[in-house]
Amino acid sequence: MRDNEVVNVGPEPLSFDEVIDVARHGAPVRLTDDAIAAVAAARQRVDELAESPVPAYGISTGFGALATRHIDPALRAQLQRSLVRSHAAGSGPEVETEVVRALMLLRLHTLATGHTGIRPTTAKTLAALISAGITPIVHEFGSLGCSGDLAPLAHVALTLMGEGVVRDKSGNVVSAAEALKQARIEPVELAAKEGLALINGTDGMLGMLVLAVDDLTTLVRTADVSAAMSVEALLGTDRVFAPELQALRPHPGQARSAANMAKILRDSGIVASHRDPADCARVQDAYSLRCAPQVAGAVRDTIAHAATVAGRELAAAVDNPAVLDDGRVESNGNFHGAPLGYVLDFLAIAAADLASMSERRTDRFLDVARNHGLPAFLAADPGVDSGHMIAQYTQAAIVSEMKRLAVPASVDSIPSSAMQEDHVSMGWSAARKLRRSVDGLTRVLAIEVLTAARAIDLRAPLEPAPATAAVVRALRETVPAPGPDRFLAPEIEAAVRLVAEGGVVAAAESVTGPLS
Repeated sequence: MRDNEVVNVGPEPLSFDEVIDVARHGAPVRLTDDAIAAVAAARQRVDELAESPVPAYGISTGFGALATRHIDPALRAQLQRSLVRSHAAGSGPEVETEVVRALMLLRLHTLATGHTGIRPTTAKTLAALISAGITPIVHEFGSLGCSGDLAPLAHVALTLMGEGVVRDKSGNVVSAAEALKQARIEPVELAAKEGLALINGTDGMLGMLVLAVDDLTTLVRTADVSAAMSVEALLGTDRVFAPELQALRPHPGQARSAANMAKILRDSGIVASHRDPADCARVQDAYSLRCAPQVAGAVRDTIAHAATVAGRELAAAVDNPAVLDDGRVESNGNFHGAPLGYVLDFLAIAAADLASMSERRTDRFLDVARNHGLPAFLAADPGVDSGHMIAQYTQAAIVSEMKRLAVPASVDSIPSSAMQEDHVSMGWSAARKLRRSVDGLTRVLAIEVLTAARAIDLRAPLEPAPATAAVVRALRETVPAPGPDRFLAPEIEAAVRLVAEGGVVAAAESVTGPLS
């Protein structure tokens, strides 16, 4: 599914692919008839409670620590406007468009379940915003990951009201009022409970989790390719990747990683050149080579667990209070982001360790005491040229940053709302730092690919495996073969693009078939 193919949003869970298509590829959306019927039915119950003399939280009362005040019917529209305006209090750098679009889609899905009590017209307006490519400007800071991603979602709700600032489909910053006018979308006058329903969800952290799982699924396969290239060029052995050895420790991710590396190294002339014990005095390879499947496999299993949690959350309807199928409207704590915060932190830990092992393999290439016959720093003329000396510095700096980003955010609760919200998840913060970790891992793996490819070329006339040769050829389309020192930063960025776009995996798979 891409670009103009519509994603239907109904009460049933969205898929990962549907979230990716809307967030990253600009796909439009449509509320299904089932969704509109469910929304209308729940709204009828909210209207009944709004007319009742009995106070109902979020409908005829204030919010949070101010929930004890009964709000006069004449002030309830103002209550909703005030809620959104006051909660649109984000600060700091602008959040990426793909994150905001994911957040908008996931909030729309919760509305479509019929458990929020919002009006059909309000849900349709949010769908229209997404389809028109209008992206509210959301800021880095403002969510504690509890009571929902309040400030980020409030900036979206503000746009529905025709207030605030947005990016239009062309990426220009314009007022929300102007963007809605150009798209022929009428601003919404919020009714009872609607402000609360629009901001009380885990949509931002969930959206970033789905995006991270998508990225890391490609990056962990890239790590198998880069590790195999390093094993090959450092004259390591492929015997440790044999399936009978992996079966002795039956972690599924480990088996998949080892199988990938074995396929990538198949028919390698470089590996064959030292397969005979008479040609190789080493008994065992270093851990960063020999244990690559154990680490990348553990990363795979962590991604799988995170995807399971994300799948459950994609099936959730997160709002407080919630409209139940039997018509009751009940307060709850489903907005707490702990399940997401934990796995977001787990992924940052896994990404940092995968990057750390990659950096160690790169470092081995540069040291004549460990690189088995390659020139110092892979330089054309060591002493005159520095080769990849500082590329490894760049890698090391990124890995060091990723280790700091691996410190869990989810254990750092800061009470808020006059101690009503006295334990929060910090899931949004965990998600934000994970995005930086994913970018860091992309760069670290790119530098390993760049360095390993250079080393493979320097092993000539020995022939690499067909799969690693395909990766080297793909890289050489933008990065020249080894030679005297050149401006290295553009070459690193070219490798980063190749990794980020899936080109390294695609090149290897052109020989091996699909990697798992």
